[in-house]
Amino acid sequence: MAFDPDSVSTVTFDSYSTVVDVEAAEVALAEVVPDPEPVSNLWRAHSLMYTMVANHVDAYQPFYEMNRDALTHALDVFGVDYTPAERDEILAVYHELDVFDDVRDGMERLSEAGYDCYIVSNGNPEMLDSMVAHAGIGDLLADTISADEVETFKPDAAIYRHAAARTGTPVDEIAHATAGWFDVQGARHAGMQGVWVDRKDDPWVTFDGEPDLTVTDFHDLADELDA
Repeated sequence: MAFDPDSVSTVTFDSYSTVVDVEAAEVALAEVVPDPEPVSNLWRAHSLMYTMVANHVDAYQPFYEMNRDALTHALDVFGVDYTPAERDEILAVYHELDVFDDVRDGMERLSEAGYDCYIVSNGNPEMLDSMVAHAGIGDLLADTISADEVETFKPDAAIYRHAAARTGTPVDEIAHATAGWFDVQGARHAGMQGVWVDRKDDPWVTFDGEPDLTVTDFHDLADELDA
């Protein structure tokens, strides 16, 4: 369906790849891996895969632990010689990932326009606390909402409906902004409007319909809602 800005009262944001750049983890990997990009890609892919499988096999654990398991697998696949301390030091980069340039100013515009802003993330509360502090956006957010609260990961509808309940907003009055295609679809399936943040000018997946809105950054989203 077409994006309906007039129905939006609350904006929720994903965290990783949307507020902060997970590709910055390559810098930490470069300390132990000559070519960090493929290791980083496998790490991220398995981290997401584990969460989705966990939803169906009753294997929930906090996202930080999922991420550790995925990193361990990626390092092992590429035959990296590492110690547990080195692995955990790489993992800790998730507490201080680079923040996209548009995040602070874009969120500020939305907040000043009267929209309540929340983070809705797979990340466990400790991860979200450090991300918000590092990004310097705590004053712009009404709250953060973690998958840990329902022990269910995206794109299961339960996390989005839980987020709607936590915000006190009817689910169809929420616009969920995310860089993750599966997150867009999960939000739409639960009744939100799904906003795809496509900073890389990537093609949309040819699966299960289109986003309600595609933007290049948070300023684009503010423009759409201000219009």
